[in-house]
Amino acid sequence: MESKKLNVALLTGGYSGENVISIQSAEVAARFLDPEKYNVYKIVVTDTHWVYSETEHGPHWGVNRDDFSLKIDRKKPIKFDVALIIIHGTPGEDGKIQGYLDMLKVPYTTCDAVTSALTFNKRWTVATAAFSGINVAKSVHLFKNQALPQTEIDALKYPVFVKPNNGGSSIGMSKVDDAKELSAAIEKAFKEDNQVLVEEFIAGREFTIGVFGTTNEVIVLPIIEIRTTNHFFDFEAKYEGKSEEIIPAPIDEAQANVLREAARKVYAVFNCKGAVRIDFIWNEATQKPFMLEINTIPGQTEASLLPQMIKEYGWTMSKFYDTLIETALSQSNK
Repeated sequence: MESKKLNVALLTGGYSGENVISIQSAEVAARFLDPEKYNVYKIVVTDTHWVYSETEHGPHWGVNRDDFSLKIDRKKPIKFDVALIIIHGTPGEDGKIQGYLDMLKVPYTTCDAVTSALTFNKRWTVATAAFSGINVAKSVHLFKNQALPQTEIDALKYPVFVKPNNGGSSIGMSKVDDAKELSAAIEKAFKEDNQVLVEEFIAGREFTIGVFGTTNEVIVLPIIEIRTTNHFFDFEAKYEGKSEEIIPAPIDEAQANVLREAARKVYAVFNCKGAVRIDFIWNEATQKPFMLEINTIPGQTEASLLPQMIKEYGWTMSKFYDTLIETALSQSNK
């Protein structure tokens, strides 16, 4: 008897400036989802509608958010077996979609609502990491329309990074080498968020590591070293080819093992699920990795880092998505 194909809601778009990257990532994912196994419905999420269209310029149908179903023409409503979430930024990476799906008991492929909300907030992330013994940079948390804690800021050593507290893809982020540049950088970051993090620069080599939880193991994917000609690994470096990404990273096995164990610890401490990407700086002076951030929904475009790691690991992207979906379904039944 032929097995029933799964109805997969491929959620993309979002409310932030990262929605373009989300849609590009979802287009890549859709190509690798086996049509023999899945009925894939790419749903673009906006702040007003959740919309499905069979073709770019064809008719559109809205998702019924009361029960997360889709009715095309006068056919029977489609109920989804699993949601594959590829929304960078809000509401996918901050836990809002996950909380909604939890209430409806729909399995999904990412970290849960609590982990997503926590890791989306850079201040909460570094505070939790530091409390757990994970090395992080010294930082100061700023709030819009509140007086700057000047004493705390003055205690930081330059250069510093100024970044929106919530968000990703390095939008609104600046590297500041001198106190005279700080106020402009803070103003730029506040255009993206009402909270800003000012963080000391950690000198060293930058590495990024994918960690992928399956039903029976946690896989640490091959390590990538990031080298950029830009001032830092910003949006251009990430998505417009202004960086060099070396995989596998040219490091000795002892250093690689320290980085792998640090990545495993981060994954465990934050109770991550699915595939995440964790960024580190290896500080030569201390010979220790410092965690920069956790990306709970890594980019999956042609230029993104996670697909490079999957390929180097020896898997196809089709196998990766199969495993991601199988794991989500398995965990939802426990």
